[in-house]
Amino acid sequence: MPLVAGVDFGTLSVRVTLVDSDKGPIGTASAEYPLHRKRDDPDFATQSHEDQMQALMRTTRAVLERTGTAGEDVLALALDTTGSSVIPVDAQLKPLDDYYLWCDHRAKAEAEEITTKAHAAGLEAIDWCGGVYSHEWGFAKLLHWLRHNPDKRDRLATALEHCDMVAATLAGAASPAEVKRSVCAMGHKWLWNPRWGGLPPEEFLVSLDPLLASVRAKLGGEYLTSDRIAGHLSVEWAAKLGLKAGIPIPVGAFDAHWDAVGSHIREGDVVNVVGTSTCIIAMAKEAQLVPGVCGVVPGSVHPDYTGIEAGLSATGDIFEAIARRAGTTVAELSQGLENYRAGQTGLLRLSWDNGDRTVLVNSELGGVTLGWNLLHTAQDELFAAIEGTAFHTRIILERMAEHGVRVDRVINAGGIPQRNEVLNQVYANVLNKPVLVPSGVPTSLGSGIFALLAAGIYSTIEAAQEAVCLPLRTVQPDPAAAAVYERLYRLYRDVYFGLGRRDAKPIALGMVLPALRSIAAGAVR
Repeated sequence: MPLVAGVDFGTLSVRVTLVDSDKGPIGTASAEYPLHRKRDDPDFATQSHEDQMQALMRTTRAVLERTGTAGEDVLALALDTTGSSVIPVDAQLKPLDDYYLWCDHRAKAEAEEITTKAHAAGLEAIDWCGGVYSHEWGFAKLLHWLRHNPDKRDRLATALEHCDMVAATLAGAASPAEVKRSVCAMGHKWLWNPRWGGLPPEEFLVSLDPLLASVRAKLGGEYLTSDRIAGHLSVEWAAKLGLKAGIPIPVGAFDAHWDAVGSHIREGDVVNVVGTSTCIIAMAKEAQLVPGVCGVVPGSVHPDYTGIEAGLSATGDIFEAIARRAGTTVAELSQGLENYRAGQTGLLRLSWDNGDRTVLVNSELGGVTLGWNLLHTAQDELFAAIEGTAFHTRIILERMAEHGVRVDRVINAGGIPQRNEVLNQVYANVLNKPVLVPSGVPTSLGSGIFALLAAGIYSTIEAAQEAVCLPLRTVQPDPAAAAVYERLYRLYRDVYFGLGRRDAKPIALGMVLPALRSIAAGAVR
């Protein structure tokens, strides 16, 4: 049967999956690449385009060999990436620097300036990205780069999102004019929307900083949904990957959005893509403003729907940090967590270790854990962190529902739900809803679905999903645990909004610690 390749560039590795049009995934391979950090600057996080492309070469050849597949049998290649991961390039699309990765947080000041001036100018775009522009997003990162690289400014021809850069590279594009830009990437992270004619006006950008003069023109070109073609695999890159030259490459997108497609999202579903961070994805035929989310963008998930994105700035990263401080691994620390009861630790942990992505959109926040005593362990903290990320997810889902987004089903996708059943059960109990989990890793399967469309094998996303998506199993909430979490959630909400906003109204928090002790005592009894 016809085969295609789906590619997923994550934070630390690239995964390539071969997808059979009838059988679904038939094999996968992955390869890591370095994440560059600076000990004296925790906000710094970059990656090399060359490192990533070398990893893609190794991985593609590995999956062909592992499955015994001839390269000429692969009919299309599609890719998703992290975002907003931004790279400045010259007139020949050569990188002027490494990617500002999504988790690079150096552009905090720039993001705050954009937010303040957008509200002062009455810029409609700021309302459609939740009312606050994030330091994780494109314009903030580009402005930071321009301010800190005066020796390279005159060579800047354009800046590209990761997914657009990789597609352009594979297609052999040699100038910015040849690049197709992802509606998903530009809509959620660059204030783009057809509602107001695309990007913000030139006068607004110049008012932010004269360094942004002419940047709007440099970000020009076709903005397309992922049912359109970005290009065709060049002879050079076909040889490097071991594939056939000329196969179609559809316009790329962000990994979380395509993970949602690979998890069989439909209208009324919310998909939690739980990994190093959490991206929360929904889609609707009709959508309204949702304060505090990461964008409401037509065509960003499915070409025929409006995509809604939200999320947590750290999830798996928090678990890893707890284990690292304890001198162990998450896997080892997780042994025995299945015996924990709701609220038994007496801890209430907020997931702000990397700031708040939604709904406060506040990069200045830090991790908070209430209720410590002298006997608490790292394992207690890990369980409380799982509960905390579930509470934060509930805050987000309630915000979306308040503004007209249907939440009929919750799907836990991404890598962590595949290996952490405790997390799935806690989420079901906290949300008091059944949680669906794919019966395998859906990462890069969404890319495979768009590759199937590009190859002309299926004419709709729905038909491709029916053919290749993995079955979903159901984790039911436990009524007794859900009742305990209802009490804890009310405490969490008070602390979340009371501590998370500079302008928060005074709120009495004196009952929080006694309530935590009472709930923990009840769990022990």
